[in-house]
Amino acid sequence: MKQRIRVVGIIRNEDGILILKRNLGRHDAPVFWELPTGKIEFGEQPEEAMVRSLSEFTGLHASAVKLKDVITFLALEDSSRLSNLYIVYEVTVSGNSKPTPRDRYVSYKYVKDFASANVRLNEASTSVFEIIEGKITSDRVSSRDTASAVAIYVDGASRGNPGPAGTGYQVIGVDGKVIEKGGEFIGFATSRVAEYFAMKDGIEKAIELGFKSAHFFSDSLMVVNQLNGIFTVKNPDIIPIYNDIQNLLNNFDSVSFTHISRSENTVADSEANRAIDDLIKH
Repeated sequence: MKQRIRVVGIIRNEDGILILKRNLGRHDAPVFWELPTGKIEFGEQPEEAMVRSLSEFTGLHASAVKLKDVITFLALEDSSRLSNLYIVYEVTVSGNSKPTPRDRYVSYKYVKDFASANVRLNEASTSVFEIIEGKITSDRVSSRDTASAVAIYVDGASRGNPGPAGTGYQVIGVDGKVIEKGGEFIGFATSRVAEYFAMKDGIEKAIELGFKSAHFFSDSLMVVNQLNGIFTVKNPDIIPIYNDIQNLLNNFDSVSFTHISRSENTVADSEANRAIDDLIKH
């Protein structure tokens, strides 16, 4: 499966969030808008690519670039599925500069309410907004994530860090209905180790249930970034679990890892804490 990696900027002012109209090169092509987006060139860090792309395509100069999230999703491109990895930044621009769209972009606007705005976002920017604005929840899984993938929410809990620790998961079918949920006590562990064991448990549950495509959600940005290859695993306590996960992933045709907020992961969190409570009570 092909993978597309992009950096994307969220730029806000009193008028809303900046979006840009694409120049598609054909007068009869549908008009699409998108968040400022760029490729990572050879030798660049993602932050450098964000700053360069913004200057190159909009004339804006970034005074601050802060990592907001890393998201993955699957989308159809022609007849094949394309894995997308978007590194999302909150970008502050210098002064009161106005964008001067060029090259791929022909105009811009700031939008507060996308539900009522008369704009058509492309699929990638729509996916970014759905995820970073908390639109993907346990009762709604976007069909763009995959045509046949389940959504699995995982979470790890540790009381004392290190302390009594547990893992939790929730499996959501493509119809948005809960297939299964549960948790397990894993002994004494740090929160980082618990988060990794939670992901491993979720992957093992997907294999047990026979799924070949799965979209995993975690509120641990560290876990998601490392499994997406953005960060390197250096913690010796985590490396064995990470290696186990890599071996388990050979059982899938396609997987993706997405970071979500804790408020979107309440069921898996409850299952992890319930597993700890059940052990303590006994």
